[in-house]
Amino acid sequence: MIKVEDLHRHFGGFRAVDGASITIETGSITGLIGPNGAGKSTLFNVIAGVLPPTSGKVTMDGEDITGLPPHELFHRGLLRTFQLAHEFSSMTVRENLMMVPGAQSGETIWKTWLQRARIEREEAELRKKADEVLDFLTIRHLTHEKAGNLSGGQKKLLELGRTMMVDAKIVFLDEVGAGVNRTLLGTIGDAIVRLNKERGYTFCVIEHDMDFIGRLCDPVIVMAAGKVLAQGPADQIMQNEDVIEAYLGTGLKNKVKAEGGVV
Repeated sequence: MIKVEDLHRHFGGFRAVDGASITIETGSITGLIGPNGAGKSTLFNVIAGVLPPTSGKVTMDGEDITGLPPHELFHRGLLRTFQLAHEFSSMTVRENLMMVPGAQSGETIWKTWLQRARIEREEAELRKKADEVLDFLTIRHLTHEKAGNLSGGQKKLLELGRTMMVDAKIVFLDEVGAGVNRTLLGTIGDAIVRLNKERGYTFCVIEHDMDFIGRLCDPVIVMAAGKVLAQGPADQIMQNEDVIEAYLGTGLKNKVKAEGGVV
């Protein structure tokens, strides 16, 4: 679904992404791991149109999408979440979901005067879909809660729910487990697997929790210093000496290897 070829993103003399090439297969849950500063989030930002590349190419379903802005990629079914949730804090959870689909009739002033019945029908359909999403994610009890009052994990579930309002093709999840307790992280993981298996979503996930990555992701791609260091099944990646060194440094490499190679 996504092919990234020799991608570069420089900030002055700093090469945040330095010639990365990856492939994300349709229907996969691909993990993207690496130490802090490896270039993972920058790579996501370039793919999702948040940042333009310095050079390189990104294709989606064989079509060149390099440098397209986020709103155009949104309409193609490519969505990206962030480490910090971007909810509308003063609106309810249901209202946050209903805001997502574009080109709603109620967005045009003259239609609010002349096409009130049409707007009401659209809102009823959106409300129904939002409630179906809330049921899917097992957070129906939060329907009328202000989004700003949610816990970190609940906000991550809401972010995931927003991608469901437009039937995304591929979703880039950036540190979905950050600030999330183990119980809610399990719920998020279950929802990702169900969306993948039941609705055909493709995912690419940045995460530092290797248990979470090992449970969900195949393959796993490792980045370090802006480059792709390794790729393969999670159990092989966790035994890879180059990956261990990238995370922990040369001094601890032999110690970790002796203890089973667990990063």
